[in-house]
Amino acid sequence: MNNSQQRGRGGSPAVRGTVRSQARRAELIATGRKLFADTSYDALSMDDIARQAGVAKGLIYYYFTNKRGYYLAIIEDAVAELVERAGSTHDLPPVERVQRTVDGYLRYAQHHQAAYRAIVTGGVGFDAEVLAIRDTVRARLLGTIAIGAWGRTDIPPLARTALTGWLSSVEGATLDWIAEQEVPRETVVTLLVRGLGDTLRLIEEYEPGCPAPPRPPA
Repeated sequence: MNNSQQRGRGGSPAVRGTVRSQARRAELIATGRKLFADTSYDALSMDDIARQAGVAKGLIYYYFTNKRGYYLAIIEDAVAELVERAGSTHDLPPVERVQRTVDGYLRYAQHHQAAYRAIVTGGVGFDAEVLAIRDTVRARLLGTIAIGAWGRTDIPPLARTALTGWLSSVEGATLDWIAEQEVPRETVVTLLVRGLGDTLRLIEEYEPGCPAPPRPPA
């Protein structure tokens, strides 16, 4: 077998090692998301995590340095999934895009409650790094809204303040909803989407360069 055939069959050892390493890291993050969904951060030791993951504790240190690094990697993974959901609707009409984005946001929060709470509340106590991750996801979500509403990502200060206020209300409403789940998800989506429409129309009053989309038919 020649060298090109060997490369075609399995790739170089370095590439194969990288793929295996990434897969193992992803497996550990997936395990961690399940663990931290059921158990508080302080209640889990590295021994507990290694035992539940079925690996040597040193492997977790190798990939994440310590428990805090492991936790931050899990939060970053959760953020990436949340942002991906929010940004996957650009090919839809504006009204349907907003509805799908908000519905996907609520579905994510419903099925990943521990990760969602950590993202929007700042993680373990006052954790500056988790707060920075939260600010990043907020900025990405605001950018998604701006593209959907105005076809642009540069947001004037007043518009950014108003949209941040709406997003904060979304976070508060979502936290209440996942805690109680007394209201159908579809109803919460309608409330939040209408709230966004009201916010966009208010922005237009102060920023004519940011016109609000037409009202959806009743």
